[in-house]
Amino acid sequence: MFDKILIANRGEIACRVIKTARRMGIKTVAVYSDADKDALHVEMADEAVHIGPPAAAESYLVIDKIIEACKRTGAQAVHPGYGFLSEREAFAEALKANGIVFIGPNQRAIAAMGDKIESKKFANAAKVSTVPGFLGVIESPEHAVRIADEIGYPVMIKASAGGGGKGMRIANIRADVAEGFTRAKSEAMSSFGDDRVFIEKFIVNPRHIEIQILGDKHGNVIYLGERECSIQRRNQKVIEEAPSPLLDEETRRAMGEQAVALAKAVDYDSAGTVEFVAGQDKSFYFLEMNTRLQVEHPVTELITGVDLVEQMIRVAAGEPLAIKQSDVHLKGWAVESRIYAEDPTRGFLPSTGRLVKYRPPAEGHADGVTVRNDTGVFEGGEISIWYDPMIAKLVTHAGDRAEAIAAQARALDEFVIDGIRHNIAFLSALMQHPRWKEARLSTGFIAEEFPEGFSPLGAEGERAHVLACVAAAIDHVLNERKRLISGQLRTQHAVAFERNRCVMLDKRRHDVTLDDGDGALLVRFGDESGHAHRISSQWAPGDAVWRGTLDDEQIAVQVRPILNGFQLAHAGVSVEARVYTQREAELAALMPEKVPADTSRTLLCPMPGLVKAILVSEGQEVQAGEALAMVEAMKMENVLRAERNVTVTKITAREGDSLPVDAVIMEFA
Repeated sequence: MFDKILIANRGEIACRVIKTARRMGIKTVAVYSDADKDALHVEMADEAVHIGPPAAAESYLVIDKIIEACKRTGAQAVHPGYGFLSEREAFAEALKANGIVFIGPNQRAIAAMGDKIESKKFANAAKVSTVPGFLGVIESPEHAVRIADEIGYPVMIKASAGGGGKGMRIANIRADVAEGFTRAKSEAMSSFGDDRVFIEKFIVNPRHIEIQILGDKHGNVIYLGERECSIQRRNQKVIEEAPSPLLDEETRRAMGEQAVALAKAVDYDSAGTVEFVAGQDKSFYFLEMNTRLQVEHPVTELITGVDLVEQMIRVAAGEPLAIKQSDVHLKGWAVESRIYAEDPTRGFLPSTGRLVKYRPPAEGHADGVTVRNDTGVFEGGEISIWYDPMIAKLVTHAGDRAEAIAAQARALDEFVIDGIRHNIAFLSALMQHPRWKEARLSTGFIAEEFPEGFSPLGAEGERAHVLACVAAAIDHVLNERKRLISGQLRTQHAVAFERNRCVMLDKRRHDVTLDDGDGALLVRFGDESGHAHRISSQWAPGDAVWRGTLDDEQIAVQVRPILNGFQLAHAGVSVEARVYTQREAELAALMPEKVPADTSRTLLCPMPGLVKAILVSEGQEVQAGEALAMVEAMKMENVLRAERNVTVTKITAREGDSLPVDAVIMEFA
């Protein structure tokens, strides 16, 4: 076994590998760029080596610097994590040439599975299901019909040189094929100057399901069940779960055995993932193989009890697998949410800055539920513009899917992040979504359910009652506290606060009556026939999360103080809450509303980022849709365009400036 390993990565995956290595008694070496000198993975490792400037191309992606760090520290092996150099054949070869072990698969497997055409050839040879199709020359509409009949409907007719949806037609029945073939060829020629098309099976409402495999250097390969990753946004996974609610045991075994067959075909000898696209009828077809550890590996670890990082290290050290296929049993259900530094209400633009508050839910196991938080950040740390915007992966495990989802929803409600924008409200809304709860999933889920983007859920119905009760309970605690403040209430008798209150959630009014009820607070709504909600909590002023029970159900609500009230966040809802007496409510209704500033004549920076280019000049007239500036953050370039015809009167930002969100870039007339 190795005495010391180097992790050629950063952030949460570097911290994740360090935890397992530490448990195994293996010393660790971190590498870091200028931007990561104070990062958590640097603090956690036994040693750390500086490898260059913030840009990954000048630090984390430079193979020679990683090898030099190994030589300086005596690291015998390198774990690449995921991303960066993890699937770079040249990296594995360079390590081998320098006598350093790569904690991952052999170079042949990396090369074979990294090429899409080659990987499909291996898949076909290993009798793995691939999407049925015809890649040869289609001679005529009649030929196209014969091919489609053989493949089975529906089929996709695609331009060989296509892109952007041009030269693409779906034929659901035989009668659609000839017309679709003709139109696709015509579009292909006019768009790309190439009228070649091919036909393949079209998977309706596809789902993304992947099989975790594990192999050693002695020819042993097993599969560890599947993960469903259908909840995606622009092909980026957002929520993963294991097992998949689609599969039965027979389909799981068939997918697992095909994944193992493919792995054996390339002599695979580490942890890896074979990805499939699946139909709602449980049909499945090979998509690709990832020759590395996946971001979503924790859900597999929780349902199998297998530490995949440990197995990767042991396999790399030459040990045979101690786990047989018959030893693999899936227990319970696990759900993972990816928490990103991004603003869902602004098209998921990345957000950077300091983590003023970072209070994740408590990790551990209690009452049949496990909460795990894989992260690489800390309170007071910086979210940089240089790297992926992932903050953490929040994972919950319970006895069944409904319990795991409920646990995930509670954990998200307890996850406090301040200082930057983040996607927790979006994730919480997904957990509440009926279609998600009913497992009616497809890779188009987010696009179909949020076609106009994400807006926070409104405080309506049951959600409004929950938040109104919590607001009333918080106000009650604050009033009780006022009684105890020396010198504030000069009277010989206890002050009797008015029990009839008005809770304002944003602009919606909820009249309630409060009563004491044997250690709890009873809240009655004016629109109900005497029913009292029983609410209880140990919340104290200053606590960022209100935890307690409402009608015997455990809930958590985030609490942030605002002027004359507090901001409450729960289950994807965020509202300003203010609690008044009846008279205060009457007076508050007379107060003038604050009108937002008019920003229609300015171009604001939509996210914290670096100004890469100013594309206009002062005095220039621009048309609607014309590019004005380019801002970059977290490997993402955003071109900012004019929304209407305007004249640029003043440019306040310069190329190279680092701007906060909503900073003025230019002004218009």
